[in-house]
Amino acid sequence: MSTDAEVFVIGAGPAGLTAAYCLTKETSGVIVVEKDPQYVGGISRTVRRGNFLFDIGGHRFFSKSKEVVDLWHEILPDDFITRRRLSRIYYAGKYYSYPLSAFEALRNLGIFTSTLCVLSYAFAKIFPIASPRSFHDWVRNRFGERLFQIFFRTYTEKVWGMSCDEISADWAAQRIKGLDLRVAVVNALKRSFRRKPKADAVGRDTVKTLIETFQYPRKGPGMMWDAAAAKIIERGGQILMGRELTQLAYDDIKRLWRIEVTTADGRREHYTARQVVSSAPVRELVQKLSPKPISLLHARALRYRDFLTVALMVDKPDVFADNWIYIHDPSVQVGRVQNFCSWSPEMVPPGMTCLGLEYFCFEDDGLWSMSDEDLVALAKQEIAKVGLVSASDVVDGCVVRQPKAYPVYDDDYREHMAMIRRDLEQTYPTLHMIGRNGMHKYNNQDHAMMTAMLTARNILAGERLYDVWEVNEDAEYHEAGESSAHAALASERLVPRKVNTRAA
Repeated sequence: MSTDAEVFVIGAGPAGLTAAYCLTKETSGVIVVEKDPQYVGGISRTVRRGNFLFDIGGHRFFSKSKEVVDLWHEILPDDFITRRRLSRIYYAGKYYSYPLSAFEALRNLGIFTSTLCVLSYAFAKIFPIASPRSFHDWVRNRFGERLFQIFFRTYTEKVWGMSCDEISADWAAQRIKGLDLRVAVVNALKRSFRRKPKADAVGRDTVKTLIETFQYPRKGPGMMWDAAAAKIIERGGQILMGRELTQLAYDDIKRLWRIEVTTADGRREHYTARQVVSSAPVRELVQKLSPKPISLLHARALRYRDFLTVALMVDKPDVFADNWIYIHDPSVQVGRVQNFCSWSPEMVPPGMTCLGLEYFCFEDDGLWSMSDEDLVALAKQEIAKVGLVSASDVVDGCVVRQPKAYPVYDDDYREHMAMIRRDLEQTYPTLHMIGRNGMHKYNNQDHAMMTAMLTARNILAGERLYDVWEVNEDAEYHEAGESSAHAALASERLVPRKVNTRAA
């Protein structure tokens, strides 16, 4: 029986486009559908407002996987620039360099508070919480309760919309693994004396939160994914924009997928395919599968955090040098402020600045439902309150909404995902889940790409050579202290080994 596609890819974000890019090197029978009517790249897209370009979330390009770095430069060979990472924390009316400068932190916190932080850390080391279950438990064990309250709690709860006691410890271990107060202080002292932390040939001694430089496309990450999409189409693949998946039905006898999508104008389109690759949120995917999987209730229990960027165009150059500033202040709702001039000067007209104020929310709460005008007004008020620019300097603003930007990693998500994965692998052998939302895992952009690259290899080989669920799971992975785009890093992120399918 003829099919419309050998492989049908759901979602044109980094994972979906990477899978399609790798597959179309060997076959043109690839169709990609994307819900957004205009932009590819998902949360890694670049949005244009007049002569201003801005990134949704801020995406540094760095990886310990030489394969990922090589693929970036294969897709976009001539358009990367090297940027120095500059960021600060705003707390209690003061700014702290991040990574920390020891003397600045001591001056801002004061001797009394600094002493309490050290004593709190010592107490946590002497009396650690056995088997930490929550983010709070894990960070308290690593940094002490006092530093948890100062530098972790407010921002984390803004991002996730729930108490740090509800967030699972494994997310903290994955996100800030390898960093504790001793490491932070040593690095802070070295920075205070203007000495770079030493690292071996692959930068193992510099954890990802302390990265110094990174690569960035000169006109934002959207350049990468626009280029990838163009090359997929050149090879005969299709990218269909403004299509939302409505049904994904599997015929077990014919080993064939029947797919229904809805276009932006309400039309229904139907396709058939041998294989399906999905980077769609797991909860959405499972609800659209037919026959309904037994893990449907587990999928419905998964939660997501949504994201708003309010871009403010400021009639002033060089407002501040940071790429971004974390706002650890409960008196304002903004969680982080991006400065797109510092990401790349080509993204902003000369003499101007573009700031991206990031708000984390749920689709059914007050922030998400506010009008664009009210959100811009809120952002102008809050940017003035934290003292970065005057509201009168803002000449324009716009809002970008990103639903399901981050899977929520609560106490139960691992159990739900284990049930879903086991169910889908047994029932739908030609369904492949990739990327952050597609796997409900904390995947950085390069992790998401690696899951897609390995999935493409599995499909082209006709067997499961690699277990993509091992990506960022069993390997100790920290990005290099200096940008790895030009470093000889081999595959230090430890690409998952092949599955041993043969008897010893």
